[in-house]
Amino acid sequence: MPAWGLLLLLWTVAEATQDCPTSCSCQALETMGLRVDCEGRGLTVLPTLPSNTRHLLLANNSLRSVPPGAFDHLPQLWTLDVSQNPWHCDCGLTYLRLWLEDHVPGSLADILCTSPARAAHRSLGQLTGYQMGNCGWQLQESWAHLGIWWDLALVAVAVVGMALLGGLLCISKEYLV
Repeated sequence: MPAWGLLLLLWTVAEATQDCPTSCSCQALETMGLRVDCEGRGLTVLPTLPSNTRHLLLANNSLRSVPPGAFDHLPQLWTLDVSQNPWHCDCGLTYLRLWLEDHVPGSLADILCTSPARAAHRSLGQLTGYQMGNCGWQLQESWAHLGIWWDLALVAVAVVGMALLGGLLCISKEYLV
């Protein structure tokens, strides 16, 4: 390889890794993009990531949540490892769950929740909406238990309505005759 080609290669590697978060290490990939390794760095918040991140390793940190939209500016992101973090699996983790379902569904089993109590020791992929908390789209818990009573009330109203309708039909037949 000519000297100018080697210099160009070194320059592109240096340029590609210049936006690397200080708490992580970055490696330029042959196929373009970066491998950003933040594994085991004691992170409590997600660092600012370069837009050309292709492989992101966040395992074995102290991450409890991921802000909504955290990966939206990473169109090349193919690999994401967020295992072995003390995840707080409530509505705040809905973005991460949906992102993983769309991009790396197999990794949902590797994300274990440590809190809240209703989700602890379960994988993120196993949780129902109720176990993740009230995310604004489900009934309040006190109303959810009244389901059978609402059903009985609806049946009673339907029976009374049918009786009134039958009575009206009988009366209207007498006037027509």
